[in-house]
Parts: sequence; structure tokens; C-alpha cells
Amino acid sequence: MPRRPLIGVTTSLRGGWRGYLFNRMTLRLAGAEAARLHSGHRGGLARLDGLVIGGGDDIGSEHYGGHPVPDIRIDPARDALELDLLAAAEASGLPVLGICRGAQMLNVHLGGALHTDMHEIYETAPRGRTILPLRQIRIDPESRLSALMGRRRCRANVLHHQSISRLGRGLHAVAHDSFGIVQAVEARGRRFLLGVQWHPELLFYSPPHLRLFQALVAAARGEDSRPLNSRP
Repeated sequence: MPRRPLIGVTTSLRGGWRGYLFNRMTLRLAGAEAARLHSGHRGGLARLDGLVIGGGDDIGSEHYGGHPVPDIRIDPARDALELDLLAAAEASGLPVLGICRGAQMLNVHLGGALHTDMHEIYETAPRGRTILPLRQIRIDPESRLSALMGRRRCRANVLHHQSISRLGRGLHAVAHDSFGIVQAVEARGRRFLLGVQWHPELLFYSPPHLRLFQALVAAARGEDSRPLNSRP
């Protein structure tokens, strides 16, 4: 049997093990092994075949010219770790999947900006957060994301209050919810660089969401991650 690719998964140092366990399980289902990366154990990319920038704490506003908001939890050491990892991944062509905070960090790494509190902009969007897939998402039918998931629409969970505002260089917004909030970004012409605002690792039982991890694993193996039999 072929070797299982090793995928690094970034987490918060405090409490990040819960999210890591779901990512590890989902990567295992997709055919890979996982290695946890956090500010207390930085590690490097030398032994990794792919990278997941995971969810968790908010991103420090100093990285994208935003305004500080009280009563939010940030992790400056994690911010620095992920920016370093993304720079190295970009240089080496390592495939990357960004999840929730991770999608935002992809955007910040490429010079984009965030809404520090999206509810200041999207006033009609519900403030409640849920792991259940209740939010309706529209996907660009011409996007790689649509081809991977085999969908033009999907339902997703909502666990964020920051969102992407100005896109980073080379990124395209390829999914939005019914309130206009950017729900996915991708880079075209690269090996694999995709970020989703929701948490597909919590929806591992749903084939379209599991395919995101399968695509990352395929890219980590050097295979074409775009399934030929998928149709939006």
C-alpha cells in the first residue's frame, strides 16, 4: 500500500486538541496521517506533505490593518507560526487547506484584510454559532471548490465572527452565504490552496465535505486533486 501522506495541522496551544482530534480523524478517513503544530512545538515543513491551517482564536488586527476589539481571544505566537508556515508552504508549493480562521489567515498572508467583527458590516446575519450545517452556501460553479465538492450549493456550520473583506493577491472568492459573507477562497494556477470559512472536519460524515480532505491528500501525494467524475 502507498505511504500515507503526513499533514501538519495548526492549532491553538490552549485547548486546540479538540479541533485537532477531529482533523486527525477526518484526515485518517481521507488516507493521511496528521501531526499537530502549535506555538509550543513549531516543527517545520521538511517532513510534511501538506498543511491544514486550523480554526481557533482570532487573528491579531495588526496583521491586516484592522481595529482592535475588546473581549476577543488572540494568540500572537500562533499568528507568527502560521504566517511563517504559509510563507514556507508558498515557497515550496506545499498543498494547503485553510479552515475557518485558517481561511482568514491564508487571506492575511497574501496581503488581504478582514472584518474584525463581521456583524458590524453584515447586520442581518445571525449572531448564533452552531456546529450544525444550517447556513446555506452558494458556490461558484466554475470554481475548483465546486468541482471538488460536486455541488453548486451546500450547507455548512457557522463558528466565526470575523470574515474576509479585501482579498489577498491571487485569491478568488468562490463561495458566499445568503448574507453575502465570503465563505471560501481559492488560488488558481497553484498546486492546491483553498480556504473555507466553515469547519468541514465537523461534517466528516458528509461526502462533499470529506472530499475537501481527500483532495488535499491527493495533492499531497502529487495526484490530480480534482475528481474527473464530479460535476457541479
